[in-house]
Amino acid sequence: MEKEQKAWKVPHTFIIVFFVVLAAAVLTYIVPKGQFDTEEITYMENGQEQSKTVLDPDSFRYLKDEEGNLIREGTSLFEPGGGAGFLNYVFEGLVSGDKWGSAVGVVAFILIIGGAFGIIMRTRAIEEGILKVIQKTKGRESLIIPIMFFLFSLGGAVFGMGEEAIAFAMILVPIMITIGYDAITGIMITYVATQIGFAASWMNPFGVAIAQGVSGVPVLSGAGFRIGMWAVFTLVGIIYTWKYAKAIKKEPGKSLSYQSDEYFRKEGKVRDLNTTFTIGHSLVILTVAAGIVWIIWGVVKHAYYIPEIATQFFTIGIVAGVIGVIFKLNGMSWDDVAEGFIDGAKDLLPAALVVGMAKGIVIILGGDAPDAPSVLNTMLFGAGQVVGDFSQAISAWCMYVFQSVFNFFVVSGSGQAALTMPLMAPLADIAGVSRQVSVLAFQLGDGLTNILVPTSAALMGTLGAARVDWGVWVRFIIKFMLILFILSSVFVVTAALIGF
Repeated sequence: MEKEQKAWKVPHTFIIVFFVVLAAAVLTYIVPKGQFDTEEITYMENGQEQSKTVLDPDSFRYLKDEEGNLIREGTSLFEPGGGAGFLNYVFEGLVSGDKWGSAVGVVAFILIIGGAFGIIMRTRAIEEGILKVIQKTKGRESLIIPIMFFLFSLGGAVFGMGEEAIAFAMILVPIMITIGYDAITGIMITYVATQIGFAASWMNPFGVAIAQGVSGVPVLSGAGFRIGMWAVFTLVGIIYTWKYAKAIKKEPGKSLSYQSDEYFRKEGKVRDLNTTFTIGHSLVILTVAAGIVWIIWGVVKHAYYIPEIATQFFTIGIVAGVIGVIFKLNGMSWDDVAEGFIDGAKDLLPAALVVGMAKGIVIILGGDAPDAPSVLNTMLFGAGQVVGDFSQAISAWCMYVFQSVFNFFVVSGSGQAALTMPLMAPLADIAGVSRQVSVLAFQLGDGLTNILVPTSAALMGTLGAARVDWGVWVRFIIKFMLILFILSSVFVVTAALIGF
């Protein structure tokens, strides 16, 4: 048994990212740098004119020296002065971007919501609420799975949920484990559900709306086809998760996260069935519920994003802490509020670090700016040239594959749309594929691979909250990803054949 477990051991996520960065560094010695010109375009969204900076697909050129030779600069081992050497990838990745995203904003977001939920968990309101739920359901716990999966998928489809799943996982993962499932089930009904909704959406403002606007396609058009696609993907996700959860409840030891779930079993260990659910516990849970409604309202009505959502979670944590001190929940004092915040942030520190490390991959390849010379731009151009050489259906499928691979480097839906759609839309015209199909290939390739790629900050944050290593996650999710890949291919090819 020990030999078998040793044979299945997957390297730590940090080690995997390190070797991916190493491979990226090697590519910089092989692939020449290239760049595009950019231009400002306008499009209509919800009756308002929006603008976006996109690349000009016909403007690609290689970077050359004075003698006309292609430049392959390669990556140095170390770069002073804030440069991007191989050994700089951790620091440079962590400090890249701004508060609106990329790495530094997401790192701060992860740490703040981790701290906020650390305070909430210190009150024990969640644990007591879990026991109360168990007492009330009496054997009907499995209904939580389809209900939660549907709601999170709907959230991903309607307002592009992604990073928000990290916080919800912190609530639902302990519940799943307590009622006999595992952390993987919790990840499936939160993060995976949001990404299925995100990918198959008919109105996601961060994906479909921008991609259609950039491509010159009427924004939110083709909704009927996409709603049907979303329903199919969501149903498949629910069935897969439900069957898996039932098997794990029957034999818990089969779970790949069984050992790491021990953390939650110890933290939320049930000593008896008689829970002490007080008014104070009720107020904390009501605070969390009201906070979630506040967040959803802010995202839908005012397009709240990382800075606002992080502050909202911080506010929820502070209010919960005050309630905990006033009602002496779990014997809390004011110092316990601070310590709870520290402990919660500490639990998600590894996930925050991985976000920066993963961003280092893109930095080593020269960054994701289309108008700056980089290896990534050359890779983008080369893949684009290949896509236009096949029949309609095959070209559409190649677009989907390309978007899936490219999402490893540029996980942001809006960022990938601005980078790739100006190239994919004209290529779709050349191949005889409608631009609507090129948008479909983009959204499926962008959204679904977020379930797998370690460069996704939202995925790594959710895995960190659930205490599941990325290598363990890959072993579990790879079969489901194959199902999603086949299903996506069917939809993309069908759309091309029917002239969608």
